[in-house]
Amino acid sequence: MVVTRTAPVADLDHDQLAREAIRVLIENWHGHATVPSRRLYPHQWSWDSAFIALGQLHVAPQRAAVELLSLFGAQWADGRIPHIAFNPAVADDAYFPGPSFWRSSALPGHPPIDTSGIIQPPVHAIAARAVMDRLGAPGRDFASRAYPALVAQNSYIRDQRSVNGLAAVVHPWETGLDNSPAWDQPLSAVPADLSLFDSYTRRDIDHARSSERPTDEDYARYIRLALAYRDHGYDDVWVRSRSEFVVVDPGFNALWAWSELALAEIAGALGRDSDTHRREAERITKALVDQLWSTGDEIFLARDERSGGLLGERTVAGLIPLVLPGLPAGVRNALRATLTGPAFGAGQPGMLAVPSFDLTDRRYNPRRYWRGPTWLNTTWLLVEGLRVHDGEALAQRLCDDMVALVSGAGLREYFNPRTGAGHGTSNFSWSAALLLHVLAERA
Repeated sequence: MVVTRTAPVADLDHDQLAREAIRVLIENWHGHATVPSRRLYPHQWSWDSAFIALGQLHVAPQRAAVELLSLFGAQWADGRIPHIAFNPAVADDAYFPGPSFWRSSALPGHPPIDTSGIIQPPVHAIAARAVMDRLGAPGRDFASRAYPALVAQNSYIRDQRSVNGLAAVVHPWETGLDNSPAWDQPLSAVPADLSLFDSYTRRDIDHARSSERPTDEDYARYIRLALAYRDHGYDDVWVRSRSEFVVVDPGFNALWAWSELALAEIAGALGRDSDTHRREAERITKALVDQLWSTGDEIFLARDERSGGLLGERTVAGLIPLVLPGLPAGVRNALRATLTGPAFGAGQPGMLAVPSFDLTDRRYNPRRYWRGPTWLNTTWLLVEGLRVHDGEALAQRLCDDMVALVSGAGLREYFNPRTGAGHGTSNFSWSAALLLHVLAERA
């Protein structure tokens, strides 16, 4: 279905949209956590759970707390929060790569359930702060349980993943923007061994069109990188120095800094030291600006640690640092100009929300995963960033776009930013949750 926006967003049936979103969250709840979708993603995903908690806190705040605490129960002894916590009641081959691929239970310090071995962007402290505030008096007990896990998560990133003061990712999945064109160049150094599919079977294309998913060549590279990390015992010293893919991503690092600001607020509520978290946020923000800001491109760019150079692709990850209040005025203003300019078109006629990739690049594809479509989670992050920097009018326009997308195409995984057509899986949990979140803010 294509969104026409013939009716103002204020005239849409918000109650009906909210009921549909609540239905999806209920159906995707598995007793302790919410799966992104029952068919395509039948386990608990890390940053999904953070976004999902933001929606749950408006209808079932205790469930939002359980969502996050359940994920923290999958934390490794070294502090990493894995990108997947596997449900033991789900068959091993229901999703690939599953528990038998990652083999987390073979390692010392593993959690009590099977998990993957890689991580995802640390947005969990932002969600935990919101849940703490919403719960009222019981929020302090929740925060006292969540805080140590969140501190350990950020300590792991700082101690095990830092390169020149910024966090490095060692697999495209760790960025959340799995097949972004920004990874084309560094991934080109990773052989695409299609014979791996003699041993492994993709499950994602059983539930979504192959034209909307990463290619087999990309998937072969993902498998190779994950196997190498696994076979070296998820050793971060080895992976930083020897892996074929090591990238410093601006979106991941901006969310790391933002999470430190959220931790400062949680620490303050618990009567603990908050200044350390604020100083860490300032340090990361400065490093971001010093190392990844491109004056000529007016956006933050990723850096390929193997070549040492910045990657020229303009992606939504390069806009996410807007969430940081400590950006220099010139950087902040340039980012807003890029957001609303030809590359992303936010707030412009004929555009809906924020595409994941540069509209003017020849590789832009509005249907294929992170190579162009708009996603509600990254759009919401930019809404929050605009609000940090007095951009309420555009922030509200983007919220309206989010509502219009769901009204026209349903609770899809991602959307065409020009037509509003829905792509990927349906009944997608973070789309439902973030819709509830923006609707609650309009009420």
